[in-house]
Amino acid sequence: AFEFPRLKGPKGYRWYLMFTSGKQENLDGQHLSVLESAGDDPMGPYSYKGSPMPDSWNIDGSYLEHQGKLYLLWSEWVGDEQLNFIALMRDPWTLAGDKVVLTRPSQPWAQSGRKVNEGPEVLKKDGRTFVIYSASFCDTPDYKLAQIELTGQDPLDPKAWTHAAQPVFERGNGVFGPGHNGFFKSPDGKEHWLVYHGNSKETDGCSASRSLRAQPFGWHGDGTPDFGEPVSEQTPVAAPSGENGPLTLVPQGAFWQLNGQGRTLGEGKLVLDPTRHGAYRLANAKGQFLTGQQCGASWQPWQNQACQEWTLASQDDGQLALTNQDSGESLGNWQALPAQEVALVSAQSGKVLSLSQGHLQGRPQGRLVQRAYDQGQDQQWRFQAAEAGFVTLAPKGSNQCLAVQHRSLAAGAPVVLADCGAAESQWRLSPQGDGAVQLINRHSQQSLDLASCGLADGTTVNQAPVQDNRCQHFFLRQP
Repeated sequence: AFEFPRLKGPKGYRWYLMFTSGKQENLDGQHLSVLESAGDDPMGPYSYKGSPMPDSWNIDGSYLEHQGKLYLLWSEWVGDEQLNFIALMRDPWTLAGDKVVLTRPSQPWAQSGRKVNEGPEVLKKDGRTFVIYSASFCDTPDYKLAQIELTGQDPLDPKAWTHAAQPVFERGNGVFGPGHNGFFKSPDGKEHWLVYHGNSKETDGCSASRSLRAQPFGWHGDGTPDFGEPVSEQTPVAAPSGENGPLTLVPQGAFWQLNGQGRTLGEGKLVLDPTRHGAYRLANAKGQFLTGQQCGASWQPWQNQACQEWTLASQDDGQLALTNQDSGESLGNWQALPAQEVALVSAQSGKVLSLSQGHLQGRPQGRLVQRAYDQGQDQQWRFQAAEAGFVTLAPKGSNQCLAVQHRSLAAGAPVVLADCGAAESQWRLSPQGDGAVQLINRHSQQSLDLASCGLADGTTVNQAPVQDNRCQHFFLRQP
């Protein structure tokens, strides 16, 4: 039950991942926690900021922005009732005032199985603010959606909310227990969509059989949302409008340089954005996408065409072979490297490449490990071109580069800082289908590898034989 909004935090706009966690064996101790992105990039890296209420049971957190203030909405048990609450926030992870009951399951239709209100979600349109929430126990087929609207000025005043007398979305057309919803707009902004989970059988309840579903919705003449009925599983649903473009946009991500054949592709600033089947789309800083000649101009708005997808194959000399996914057209070989300092985020743990001793006497020192992102200089890496298509990696503030210690060929050998000129300090970048890269040493032909696929701070990152697994995949993100 995570939320993923872009909010204005203490250091400007950031992305916040708020999620619920607890004890696996009995669901005790569940509470909200918040991660914050380092910059205005939803792909991170992220750092843990805290829990709004670490010592009480609370779930299903979401945010409400209203008249320049930020509020937290969530659900918790009080006696035999599960209620929705609201409280003012000082920042996206800290409460600034007392909690107030937002809704309670007083209606008979909110008491099927148990007395439950949970999953509050904000929906806004034309200056009006609604909260759509789930009612009744999720283990029954009568789990459903209900609605309140902010008709007063103060969200903390219970009298400022008007409650709909009846549920606004419930079982129908062979769909049972539709609830725990969210909202999104189509890419062109013309359609409103409801996303929720539901079941195919009355008896499935809260089990793993629940499936994610989405359908468009409209609006009543009085300005309230009209969710209609759940769409039958046998009814095709058209894709959101604008799904296939044309879209002129720059995907979030680090900018790359692709140099070769006496030129720089895309004026030296490209985002390499993974699509499907191991392919990528290449966007320039103007929001145009590299397009195969069979579809016309070389740079066009995104139109979800196969001729706009490319494979990036790492060669033995470190260069990348660029080939059109649709036609097989080759654009030759290129040296690829990030155009600015980046953090390298483990696909396995979400933590970033760091040095065991961080900074000593103002300079990065130590062997390569992983650590939660804390904006350290030893977590920000500068790539520079080396021979052929190989690159070197140096932490911010250092003139030394990552190297395999003592030119070792042994699996498990440490990776440390050393002179940048030797083969053991040069690396080949190999893009993977998930958007990550493998970093393969020129001297040893082995990959950076997260030891034992560990999750803890301080886990070493050594060299190991090349394998296609998450413990050797690292995402390049803007710090």
